Amino acid sequence: MKDDSTDGHGGYGVGAISLENMSPVIVDPHEKTAYVDMAAMHARSQVERRVRFQNDKDKVQDGKRYWIVWVTVQNSKEGPYYLGAAASEIIVDRPNRIAYKSMPEHVKHMEQSMKGMYVLEHMDDLSKELLLEFFKTYKPEFWERTSKDLGNQLQ
Repeated sequence: MKDDSTDGHGGYGVGAISLENMSPVIVDPHEKTAYVDMAAMHARSQVERRVRFQNDKDKVQDGKRYWIVWVTVQNSKEGPYYLGAAASEIIVDRPNRIAYKSMPEHVKHMEQSMKGMYVLEHMDDLSKELLLEFFKTYKPEFWERTSKDLGNQLQ
């Protein structure tokens, strides 16, 4: 939560959830890459552009799976670290310009990440390896301060 909802002002936005410490990391096992794409915060990442989303996963039979990993960073006395990370699936059929993602799942995973949870066990092994390498190289100092639980889920 951002700010103190009991500070007395009681105006608009009191008690609103702040996403300013969250970043979406796109894991693309097909290209063997993982990268930050802040446009995913508004469902406008490169992966999500120019497709029509379907409510039924079965309608996207020929799609490629990607992961949007909602990563939350927290500061400690020693410095910033990865507080939480939760992966949400997205399936994209680029030739047919359709895709699937479960918005309730994405929202749930964002919340879990903000609460300091690591929800990554459902990812495939290659995607976990890519994410682990991303964490270790993107901000090595963050990785050093992060709980070993994160590394355990990715191995």
